[in-house]
Amino acid sequence: MDHFRTPLREAEGRASAAAQIDLAKVAKDRGIKYFLISYVDLFGGLRAKLVPAAAIGPMQKEGAGFAGFATWLDMSPADPDLFAVPDPTSLIQLPWKEEIGWLAADLYMAGKEVDQAPRTVLKRQLAAAAALGYEMKTGVECEYFLITPDGKSISDTSDTAEKPCYDQSALMRRYDVIKDICDAMLKLGWGAYQNDHEDANGQFEMNWNYDNALLTADRHVFFKYMVKSIAEQHGLRATFMPKPFINLTGSGCHAHVSLWQKGKNAFSDPKGELGVSELGYHFIGGLIHNADALCALTNPTVNSYKRINAPRTISGATWAPNTVTYTGNNRTHMIRIPDAGRFEFRLADGAANPYLLQAGLAAAGLDGIENKRDPGKRLDINMYTDGHKVKGAKRLPLNLLDAMRALEKSKVLADRLGKPFVDGYLKLKTEEWNAFSRHLTQWERDNTLDI
Repeated sequence: MDHFRTPLREAEGRASAAAQIDLAKVAKDRGIKYFLISYVDLFGGLRAKLVPAAAIGPMQKEGAGFAGFATWLDMSPADPDLFAVPDPTSLIQLPWKEEIGWLAADLYMAGKEVDQAPRTVLKRQLAAAAALGYEMKTGVECEYFLITPDGKSISDTSDTAEKPCYDQSALMRRYDVIKDICDAMLKLGWGAYQNDHEDANGQFEMNWNYDNALLTADRHVFFKYMVKSIAEQHGLRATFMPKPFINLTGSGCHAHVSLWQKGKNAFSDPKGELGVSELGYHFIGGLIHNADALCALTNPTVNSYKRINAPRTISGATWAPNTVTYTGNNRTHMIRIPDAGRFEFRLADGAANPYLLQAGLAAAGLDGIENKRDPGKRLDINMYTDGHKVKGAKRLPLNLLDAMRALEKSKVLADRLGKPFVDGYLKLKTEEWNAFSRHLTQWERDNTLDI
């Protein structure tokens, strides 16, 4: 590993390693002049304070102070200061501005961890997995659009193919942007291995190696910030919005998941169906059992449901699920098993909070393991053409309100993720839904004004 990323990977070693890292010394050794101490709020917003390296010593111990109510957390102006305590093992030196070091932080108030903080919610799920002897490893596929600064259209007016996926010319017209992002990931030691033009005009995806779920979530957070920053440097805008253009394929955030025990993949079994162990199928069973409630986390915006319940796009398919099913190597289902020892969860979209995505997967999957949940029969059919023939399969929520109601009723997720988190999340999301409901569209006026 190079000096841009601290060489600490395993979750159980991070706490002790953090105590041994002196950020003031790191700053001097690496030429860091400022640190961004960052946290992600409940809506996925990245919040930060810019701290001069000369002041990082006290900040490393006590944290940077924030007013929690000023961000999307369930707090009030009467609450005491919120402190973001940086995790030194998360340090990433900005490849395009090396004098700045980015740090993921954990939130504290009155000396106690904030239960609703997304990173804390994830860490508790990974601790629950560790208590059972497992480490969750994941990788994410983050799709995004490169659009005009005003957000009204894709940035490449020549990108008009009916089936633009893997279009070499369209990819290379955005070579300068893609190269800068990929070079940054290579510099960081993430193991970037491929970049492509995706199924929508103006849409791209970049892949890097899977790892411990907390490390993946930290990198996911930084990746979104990095893509947006580099796009801006090229006079463009990057968006991870699930469905920014109604006629084009939406942006998913597929997650590849496996559990490991004593250095071995616990989902792998040469004798198991498709090379997946009984444990792996119980994990999938937990996702299927909790899918409707999980949607409130993995598909967290009003716009999300224009992706998973969408009509065909101009490319011919949405590439998004609308039914709670699993399969083998078939991209029309919610869960796909492409190889032995892992599965791909295809439900989540680009708006998903990186920490809550991983926390939701862990919570639902561990529920499946502990309760030996049966995922049911694998379906090897094209769900886009024959899904209507399937009897008994649950449908995904039609909108954010339905997903929120499912989460509200879910004892499993409340118990595992924590009632303070679930209550606070639903409170703020209800306010968001009400704000949307107060919005009158032109379609409504055009179609119902004269009824």
